[in-house]
Amino acid sequence: MQCKYFGLCGSCRDYEEGYEGQLNHKISAVKEMFKPFYRGGLFVAKSPEEYYRSRAEFKIYHDDEGMSYAMSRLDRQGAVKIERCSIVSPHIANVMEKLLPQITDLGMAHKLFGIDFLTSDDGEIVISMLYHRVLNEEWKAKAFKLEKSLGVHVIGRSRKQKIVVSQDYVTEKLQISGREYRYVYIENSFTQPNLRVNEQMIEWSLSQLDNIGGDLLELYCGAGNFTIPFATKFERVLATEISKASIHAAKQNMALNGVENIEFVRLSAEEFTQALDGVREFHRLEGLKVSEYHLKTLFVDPPRAGLGGEPCAFASRFDHLLYISCNPETLLRDLEILSRTHTVDAMAAFDQFPYTPHLEMGVKLTKKGLTH
Repeated sequence: MQCKYFGLCGSCRDYEEGYEGQLNHKISAVKEMFKPFYRGGLFVAKSPEEYYRSRAEFKIYHDDEGMSYAMSRLDRQGAVKIERCSIVSPHIANVMEKLLPQITDLGMAHKLFGIDFLTSDDGEIVISMLYHRVLNEEWKAKAFKLEKSLGVHVIGRSRKQKIVVSQDYVTEKLQISGREYRYVYIENSFTQPNLRVNEQMIEWSLSQLDNIGGDLLELYCGAGNFTIPFATKFERVLATEISKASIHAAKQNMALNGVENIEFVRLSAEEFTQALDGVREFHRLEGLKVSEYHLKTLFVDPPRAGLGGEPCAFASRFDHLLYISCNPETLLRDLEILSRTHTVDAMAAFDQFPYTPHLEMGVKLTKKGLTH
């Protein structure tokens, strides 16, 4: 990838040896890191070398020359103005070129400090405009003109205010193991930013669940990114998530894909453990008999903090454990606990964020002494 902002923009930090060079740095590091637990082959999900991000956030910089996109500098000394970005999807790149002049012409630039983009692979785009001022009906009328001119969906945000002009989501299509899945991605909620790597993550994860059967428990399910394809491998899936918006989106996505064997429940991982063990009763579980599930497989995709002591102890109860991690350091800490009861069967690395130190991991574990 060629980018004139390498060395200036703080978004991309490891670029001197190109895509393969930066990936080799990360793969070598995690192989060494996880040697105590696994020495087998490591599946590596590569990213496209450019134009791979389906969501992106930019600062808006105002000076005597007008209005510009900007990113934080690599040296953390302020911001660097950006004319174009080589890591965003072609759809975002195309709209970026046209957007700022139209915002200026429509008189919408006053106290605009940021713009976020969310796109689907088909080119459906949501643009969120972030302001340090209250937005009114006049702004909304101008935003409507902007939508019609660019063929996008516009959202205005300021403190305690969100104005949706037409819609606040895009519908994405993922190709997973020869099947198409559709997902509603809602603005300002978590979605996987790298479409091609996300598809590989799900496919690798699915391959680790062959010939297990029974029912699956998933913690931290989000909007059902993994849950919905996983439903093809199990009789029933019980999935939990603390975010009300994510649970709502997950149920939409289940219906969108014609899946009927998933039960989405709004509980934290700790609350679900309490419910399963009969420590507490929750109205959100009313009518759902958790004790009737044959839960021998657990899937977790926790935040950067990982699982930690008590959740790892809970995870250790399951015959099969699939763990997707966005932080190799907390994964390593958790494996020190989980390896007391389980053996690592397979590992994977997912390059969601090329040209950065960030690497996501996948681990499949099986309880020691388990007979197949």
